[in-house]
Amino acid sequence: MTLTIRHGDPAADSAACARIYAPHVTESWVSFELEAPDADEMVRRMARYGTSHGWLVAEQDGEVAGYAYGSPHRERAAYANSCDVAVYVAREAARRGIGRALYSELLSILSRDFHAAFAGIALPNEPSVGLHRAMGFEPVGVYREVGWKLGGWRDVAWFQKRLGQGSVG
Repeated sequence: MTLTIRHGDPAADSAACARIYAPHVTESWVSFELEAPDADEMVRRMARYGTSHGWLVAEQDGEVAGYAYGSPHRERAAYANSCDVAVYVAREAARRGIGRALYSELLSILSRDFHAAFAGIALPNEPSVGLHRAMGFEPVGVYREVGWKLGGWRDVAWFQKRLGQGSVG
C-alpha cells in the first residue's frame, strides 16, 4: 500500500474530502456542523485555506484516504501568528498512520509562517486525543458544554503545539 501526501486540488479532491467528512458531521459530534458540506462548498474551503494555510490530502493506492488543513485561529490581528488545524481520515483507512503522516507534513509547512497551532477535539474522542498527543500537542483547556449535538451538550478540549518563530510584525 503506497501512501502519498500532496497538496489538495480543489477541483479533483473536493468530492472525496466531502465524502470523508460527511459521516463526522451526520453520525457523530466530532464536527459541530449540522449539515455536511457538498463538494462545491469543499472547493471553496480548499481554495481559501489551501492558499492561506495549507490543505493536504493523503492518497493511498490512488484513492484519497484523508485530508488535513490549517485555518486562521481567530480574526483579531494579534492572533495572526496562530492557526487551527484539523485532520479527517476515511473510516476504512483509520488507524493506519494516515493522520500522523498528514499532520507531520502539514505542521512542517505551517511552522514556516506560524508560531502555534491549536486543535479543538469534541469529547469523548480518544483516537483524536491520542493522535494529537503523539504529534506533540499539549492540552490547554476544555470548553464545557459548548455545543449541542445529537441530543446532548458536548465538551471541546483544546490542544496546542508550538511550531516555531512564525512571522512577526
